[in-house]
This record gives sequence, C-alpha cells and structure tokens, in this order.
Amino acid sequence: MRATMSGAEVRGRCAPTFESLRRALADSIDAGREVGAALSVYVGQESVVDLWAGHRDAAKTRPWDENTIVNLYSVGKAITAVCALRLVEDGSLDLDAPVSRYWPEFGQGGKDRVSVRHLLTHQAGLPAVFRELPPGAVLQWEVMTEALAAQEPWWNPGDGHGYHVNTYGFLVGEVIRRVTGKRPGSPSPGSRGCARPPIETRRISRGRGSSTRASGGPPRSRRPMATAPPAPSRGSTRRWRPTGR
Repeated sequence: MRATMSGAEVRGRCAPTFESLRRALADSIDAGREVGAALSVYVGQESVVDLWAGHRDAAKTRPWDENTIVNLYSVGKAITAVCALRLVEDGSLDLDAPVSRYWPEFGQGGKDRVSVRHLLTHQAGLPAVFRELPPGAVLQWEVMTEALAAQEPWWNPGDGHGYHVNTYGFLVGEVIRRVTGKRPGSPSPGSRGCARPPIETRRISRGRGSSTRASGGPPRSRRPMATAPPAPSRGSTRRWRPTGR
C-alpha cells in the first residue's frame, strides 16, 4: 500500500490505530529532517507498522524500498544487556548485588555500592574516564576496564541517569566475563551469556551520502575516544567527584 501525505509518498502497511505514525514519517521527510527512513513497530509478536519513504541518497535518485539496509547505532548495548539478563534468568547474576561481588576491583573510588542494575540502566555515573587515556585505548578491553574500575563516579550512582555511550559495553561486558569467563563478542559460542557469530560484510545505505560497508570486525576508526564529558554543573553533582578536577 502507498499513500501520499503532505507531498511525501509513504509505502508499506500500518494498522489503523497507528495511522498517526504514517503522517509523522511523511512530515519528517517533507521537513527535510530525513532524506529517507523506515519505521517498524511490533506489539508482542505482531507487526503493526511497516512503512518506508524517501530516498537512499542525498541526490534523491534512489528511492527507499522495502529491503533497504541501514546502519544501526548502539545495538551492542541491547545485545550486551540481553546477555546479562540471560545470566540473571539462570541465577548466575543478581541485578541488585554490588558489581564488586563479581568484579572486586570495581569497588574502588566509592563504587562499592554500585549495583549491576545501575550499570544496566545507565545510572552508575561512569559515562567516561576522567584521566586521559592513550590513543587506541577504546580498542583495548583491559585498558578500559581497569580505567573504569579505578574511576570515581561522576554523580551519586542511582541519583540520576547519564547515557554511557562509550563505556556501557565495557562495564556490563566485564561483569559477564567475570561470571562466565567469556567476553561478549568472543568467537566461541557457549551455553551462557552471548557470543558474536560471524557477520557477513555487506553494503548498507547511508541516507545523506554514499553506501558503506558493515562487518563484525573491529572499528575502522583509530581515533582515541573522548575520555571525559563536560564537567557537571554545580547543581547536578553530589558528593562524588573525580580526583584531580
């Protein structure tokens, strides 16, 4: 089914209850917020929205279609969380236990009461490492986990949320490794936790430029990560502050 609303042609199907999402997708294309996009929504196991619109390239020469492949961001966080929750399900991991029960070195810097739940919900206060790390540190598991174990929280854990963009996988992943002996992404599958299967390299679409390639290998960028976010404002921080600030 196709429908034209506000100028943008939206294709696919949508349950009547979710018709406003069709309009929202059309509006997003018309306003120039997206060159092309797709939207899929499931309720339980039922597909209730499967829509697409716009183009795959900035020149608008290649229409977005039902099988357009796109890159995804932060998918590893969800997969890592599922790995941890599988361990919770089989009784190997307790969400409300202190992280230091499984990862003793983590108890440094006033983090002895930080729970596994705090890690999973971005409430641990560890979105970054305050001290400068060497180039390429983000590609070295032990360097990152040791730095995070030594880091004091940027805020009182549990008092607020902060998106752990670059640290989530290391934090939750190291707990998984301490419980199972395997890191998320290890090539050998096991009965507990998760392992990364080989991922076929293939072309993917980029909405505002040319296509690129995705694979299960290491990231192409070798730039060092930004090791520290802007300092918290006086009103947003509590009693924990990284030393040396």
